[in-house]
Amino acid sequence: MTTPPEPLPYDNGRDPDDDRPRLECGVFGVFDTADAGAVAALGLHALQHRGQEACGIATFDGHKFYTERHQGLVGDAFTGADLVTRLPGRSAIGHTRYSTAGGSVIRNIQPMFADLEIGGVALGHNGNLTNFMTLREQLVQEGRIFQSTSDSEVILHLIARSRRGRFMDRFVEALRQIEGGYALVALTNKKLIGARDPLGIRPLVIGDLNGKPVLASETCALDVIGAKFVRDVAHGEIVVFDAEGTETLRPFPAKQARPCVFEYVYFARPDSVVNGHSIYEVRKRMGRRLAEESAPIADVVVPVPDSGVPAALGFAQASGLPFEMGIIRNHYVGRTFIQPTQGVRELGVRMKHSPNRAALAGKRVILIDDSIVRGTTSRKIVRMVREAGAAEVHLRSASPQIMWPDFYGIDMPDREHLLAATKTMEEMTAFLEVDSLGFLSVDGLYWAMGEGARDPKNPVFTDHYFTGDYPTRLLDREIAQGRNETVDRQLSFLVST
Repeated sequence: MTTPPEPLPYDNGRDPDDDRPRLECGVFGVFDTADAGAVAALGLHALQHRGQEACGIATFDGHKFYTERHQGLVGDAFTGADLVTRLPGRSAIGHTRYSTAGGSVIRNIQPMFADLEIGGVALGHNGNLTNFMTLREQLVQEGRIFQSTSDSEVILHLIARSRRGRFMDRFVEALRQIEGGYALVALTNKKLIGARDPLGIRPLVIGDLNGKPVLASETCALDVIGAKFVRDVAHGEIVVFDAEGTETLRPFPAKQARPCVFEYVYFARPDSVVNGHSIYEVRKRMGRRLAEESAPIADVVVPVPDSGVPAALGFAQASGLPFEMGIIRNHYVGRTFIQPTQGVRELGVRMKHSPNRAALAGKRVILIDDSIVRGTTSRKIVRMVREAGAAEVHLRSASPQIMWPDFYGIDMPDREHLLAATKTMEEMTAFLEVDSLGFLSVDGLYWAMGEGARDPKNPVFTDHYFTGDYPTRLLDREIAQGRNETVDRQLSFLVST
């Protein structure tokens, strides 16, 4: 366990009224398959929910690598009859992106490619390295030149720096130097490689497409291309596919797996199976347990779409209350919609969500959301439901109170911007303008995952958002905090003298 650090300023350039946690990224890979570039595009379509900022595909045709990287959605970037001509080859990797380390610019879009003396390598990365800045500074001091501000490029430099002869030896040496949560796909002129961090924080699965291997962040990407699910890549495992078959490497000391529990709360698609758990069923169980823990007297259960729907179904079934689609989601509004003036931004929530007055008017409504981060969007939705005529509004979160930020690939505010970390239950209730407020307990979340209660001495998930129990050290954060403390001491000395 790592002691949670004090917050640093929260400034990532996002819309200040956007309250949802941003998804990290999605990765996909396919080996020795006809029209691999087009197959990768289909896989990325299924992973679009994991990142809408940018996307990229790299292919290898037996002689040459081809790459395309674009800002925007997969469907806008990788379409047309010429796709297999633009991206030829029988092996490919792909990536959908929302930036957590590095900015939103073309040079940071993945997959990234490097031409090494032992051959080319393309790399796609889902997650975040907690010692990224430390490694980058070391590499820059050695004279390494960076083309991006992404932590993924550090991995390529570590591979290039290695003096080992075989590529896989270099790859393993690089992974032994990085820390944090990650799922990687890499493509060389001979191999497709998948790797998962030693705790299995970020997900990665193996599929079979007509006897050929597939790698993907979620099983929904296997379904869309007609591939069969084989298994999850184990925590700390490296899988290597080439013309000779499959090789498995275990270069890290054995540890208890601690996958990210927020995959089940919010990120993964409901039709995916992650680490053996059906996301849809887990979310319904969250709702059922929430109803047992915190069910007010009401008339109707209404989800905040779309991620709140399974939990609301479970809540309605457990409470015996009717389930109604009291809020209608507009799926044709981009997640990055930002208007320049505050007055227009205030109307933004109505572009994404519209009240169904017939289901709300005169009713005591229980709103079910997947989580509450800063509360700004939740408050707007509550106001919208009241304006539609609801007699009472009771808000319930299908996850526990989010108390700590993330450093493993989720863009989440620092602690001073988290509602539950800065306000009491009474203050949150007043801020959100609801008649009552409730959250799923941490033990309830573990129960929904089939684990009973949480064992503080042996937690089986990465759950620091709720508990402050970070599973790894946060080296960059600790160094930055130390530097800030040094500056503060220097300023204090100058003032005193």
